[in-house]
Amino acid sequence: MNPLIRIAERKISQAIEDGSLSFEKWKNKPLPLEDDHFVPADLKMAYKMLKNAGYLPPEIEAKKEIKRIEDLIAGTEDAHVRLKQMKKLNLLIMKVDAGRKIPTNLATQEDYYHKVVERVSLHSLKKDNCG
Repeated sequence: MNPLIRIAERKISQAIEDGSLSFEKWKNKPLPLEDDHFVPADLKMAYKMLKNAGYLPPEIEAKKEIKRIEDLIAGTEDAHVRLKQMKKLNLLIMKVDAGRKIPTNLATQEDYYHKVVERVSLHSLKKDNCG
């Protein structure tokens, strides 16, 4: 038997005995499927290894940052902070588009952008009229 297999088996057995490896959560349940159908077949294993190590492709990181900024804009009351974040969001979207062969679909983001601008304008008008 291969020494590496023997070592792995011993480590697994030790983990089960001391309780640090619990498989009850997955017992009789299918493993969760990963949505990787957009990843080319020759890159799937590399992406999975990077993901398991805590690294993501730059475009995915950028999309997470876009989502974070959108949430920040939606939850911000201050018009100046909102405008600053919207500028940051536009810059980030332009960076993502510059790195792609085909631009991102901004139709949903554009609709969201117009709603935010309208809300900022309404808040500014209300403050001006009240003060």
